[in-house]
Amino acid sequence: MNFIIAYISTGIVFLAIDAIWLSQMANRLYRPMIGPLMADTVNVVPAILFYLLYVAGIVVFAVQPALGSGRWPTALMLGGFFGLVAYGTYDLTNHATLRDWPALITVADLIWGTVLTALSATAGLLITRALVGGAS
Repeated sequence: MNFIIAYISTGIVFLAIDAIWLSQMANRLYRPMIGPLMADTVNVVPAILFYLLYVAGIVVFAVQPALGSGRWPTALMLGGFFGLVAYGTYDLTNHATLRDWPALITVADLIWGTVLTALSATAGLLITRALVGGAS
C-alpha cells in the first residue's frame, strides 16, 4: 500500500511541476534550439509510458529508501542523483550522437532533471508519510 501511495503522490507532483516547466520552456528554450527535431504534436503513448516508468524509478530508487531510513534528505539526494543519471543518459547520448545538439539544452536538462526528480521524490516521501504515518 505504501508503494501505491508513494507512486501516486510522487507522480502527481512530478507531472504538475514538469507540466509547468514544459509549458514555459518549450517555446523559449527547446523550439528555438532544437525546433527542427521536434514533432508537431506530442506522441501521447510514449509520453505516458515514460511518465509511468520514470515515476516508478523515483519511488524505487529514492522514495522507498527514504521511507526505510525515515529521512527526507535521503529522498532529496537519491532523487537528485537518479534524475541526473536518467536525464544525463538522454541528453549526453543526444549530445554525443546528434548533429548540432546544443550544449545549452544538455546543461539545462541535466539541471532540470536533477532538481525536478529531487523535489518530486522528497514531496512524494513527505506526502506518503503524512498519509500513512512514519518517522519524521
